[in-house]
Amino acid sequence: MEVKLEWKEKNKKCLNAMQAFLDKVDNVQDEKLRLEIIGKMLKYDEALSEAATNEINKNKNNENA
Repeated sequence: MEVKLEWKEKNKKCLNAMQAFLDKVDNVQDEKLRLEIIGKMLKYDEALSEAATNEINKNKNNENA
């Protein structure tokens, strides 16, 4: 059973945190550094979402066993 990531897209707390991060990053003058920071944050977000999804799936599979 796979878990969809809609929770993250609909979660106001997640959205507000991401918006605050992007607002701060907009103040970085060095374009290359700004893009690198955003890229690192997106990779972190992807890894965290994947880890959370895997953990949820593992727990759901254990409940169904």
